[in-house]
Amino acid sequence: MNRMTYQGYEASISFDEDATLFHGEVLNLRDVVTFQGQSVTDLKEAFAESIDDYVAFCKQRGEEPERPYSGQFIVRIDPPLHRDAVHAAQKAGVSLNRWMAETIERATNR
Repeated sequence: MNRMTYQGYEASISFDEDATLFHGEVLNLRDVVTFQGQSVTDLKEAFAESIDDYVAFCKQRGEEPERPYSGQFIVRIDPPLHRDAVHAAQKAGVSLNRWMAETIERATNR
């Protein structure tokens, strides 16, 4: 599956051979935002229009548009747990960041 981004929003892209259309869906939003195009240029334009429309629609409703997740967050844990996590990452041969990401992926069944 291919991905594209616009103003920090990320979308997954697929291609329907029968319809000869690219389809896109914006990821990580509660609202469903989709778009399509017959060419990559059309798809990029449709993606930008969909995001711009989404932001305008939220403004019209008096709501803040949902923003994409940055992929960064701070976790506060007890120092002994921090030490144990570092040791587990070292044992796995990866950085603490990579170890945490893999652990969260397993915990969330991704």
